[in-house]
Amino acid sequence: MFERYAIFFTPTGALADFGARWLGWDSAAGCAVPMPAFEGLDVAAITKTPRKYGLHGTLKAPFHLDASTSADALHRAAVDFAAVHAPFGIGEMELRHENGFVALRPQGDLVPLRDFATAIVKAFDPFSAPLSAADIARRRKSRLTPRQDQQMLVWGYPFIFEDFHFHLTLSGRLPEATANQVIAALTPEMSRSAETPFRIDAITVMGQDGDGMFHQLHRYALSG
Repeated sequence: MFERYAIFFTPTGALADFGARWLGWDSAAGCAVPMPAFEGLDVAAITKTPRKYGLHGTLKAPFHLDASTSADALHRAAVDFAAVHAPFGIGEMELRHENGFVALRPQGDLVPLRDFATAIVKAFDPFSAPLSAADIARRRKSRLTPRQDQQMLVWGYPFIFEDFHFHLTLSGRLPEATANQVIAALTPEMSRSAETPFRIDAITVMGQDGDGMFHQLHRYALSG
């Protein structure tokens, strides 16, 4: 039994392998892995915040399962969703330091990606338990806009719809100088590992264990 669930995009192949090593957590295998050494970078400290999630792009943020449903029902819904949505490209990905952290972010037309994420939020909302007062207070520490606050209250997460920005997180918050070092260190590997055009070809149901680590429970290929 997992404490929370989520719907993520998780890459496969070379990018997944490098992401697991960089972050120190392989969410597909459900285990810690040795991190690489880069001169002048404390990789363990840099990746401490995103480590528990593994390499991923959030589509529906982590949620507690509503008492009216079940994990089996969540998986059935993921099967149904994947069966009616086709894979699609989102152009080239690039390393950027935005909102304080380094991530792989898409360039180009983001409308199909935003529409896809919107469909996921709406399709899987019935599985989310209502936020607790503590959850709401914690989210409001992020200085939400009125629209984001309302989205949090209605949908359980503030950064959705027009406020959704897809990214694969590679660091916690970093000063610009350190972020530039990280980007320089990772650029050669990302150039080899991140396919172009980058494709969204599946959704992954994730589970968070009692230690806070996220595991890939099943990756459902889009086949619509």
